[in-house]
Amino acid sequence: MYKKIYVLPLFLFLLVSCKNKTEDATAVGTSDKTEAVATSGDPLPSWNDGKLKKDIIAYVEKVTKEGSPDFIPVESRIATFDNDGTLWAEKPYVQELFAFYRVKKMVEAKPELAKVQPFKAVVEKDKDFFAKGGDKALIELVAATHTGMTEDQFESSVKEFFAGATYPGKNVPLKQIRYQPQLELLNYLRANGFKTFIVTGGTIELVRAISADFYGIPKEQVVGTSFKYKFDAATGNITREPALDLLNDKEGKPVGIQLHIGQRPVFACGNEGGAGDIAMLKYTQGNKYPSFQLLVNHNDSIREFSYQEKDNASLNAAAKNNWHVVNMKEDWKKVFADK
Repeated sequence: MYKKIYVLPLFLFLLVSCKNKTEDATAVGTSDKTEAVATSGDPLPSWNDGKLKKDIIAYVEKVTKEGSPDFIPVESRIATFDNDGTLWAEKPYVQELFAFYRVKKMVEAKPELAKVQPFKAVVEKDKDFFAKGGDKALIELVAATHTGMTEDQFESSVKEFFAGATYPGKNVPLKQIRYQPQLELLNYLRANGFKTFIVTGGTIELVRAISADFYGIPKEQVVGTSFKYKFDAATGNITREPALDLLNDKEGKPVGIQLHIGQRPVFACGNEGGAGDIAMLKYTQGNKYPSFQLLVNHNDSIREFSYQEKDNASLNAAAKNNWHVVNMKEDWKKVFADK
């Protein structure tokens, strides 16, 4: 545990993933609005009328009605959402796209890197190199592309990436891969006194850079995988070191929530696909107040993607613990925003 650089299983999955990325998907709309009718009319217009939508609304109404035995004080209305596969599409992961973007920029600035591993493998799209090279090659790449700069420099790089990047296979800006039903749910919760947080396995700095613009969630309400920080007294800047501080995935998510938020959420939403959100939903279920757990099931091969865990762990946990499951094909009237 005292090594200078730690292994990041998250990035290994991101960079050497051989998952099929050719599944059919609908064209994504161009709307970038996060606003939704939250206090009048239909608060969730992109959700089909059905039991799940009724259960969400019924929960919000009962816990926000003063005098109700289920009333939750405003200060305890904490809602946490995973990001990849929960708020936006994850095939491929945006974090993966950013890692390759950083390599491209670094090679442009210093062409000789193209002949040096692991940069050479990225440039030549040699996934076998990472599969065979193991931790050493991976750690070198992660350390080179995500650390050794100030936070301002990193955030500037992230914003530049998002300004020009398009999603593979769809040729749309990354802002257009957000799930419209989830944008409405975020707004509906906030309109009823909930404080919404993103709790992601992706790096905290990457998501912080776009959370306010994409989701209406300020950067201080983002919890994610983080590196160790160091203050440089000479320059007055914070820099990130190539050492992992928290891997915010699976059992790491409740730890991250406690560290950054300091209290159990009453509402939590994750997705089925990597079993990364089970611990967060279980943690939320232990709240002394009435809680709500929501799991997005990617079963719509026409409008989005269709994939499941081999061991069905997330859906099994949902069934065992009576969590609510989003049947994407049946519960969402639309997946992505229209033009």
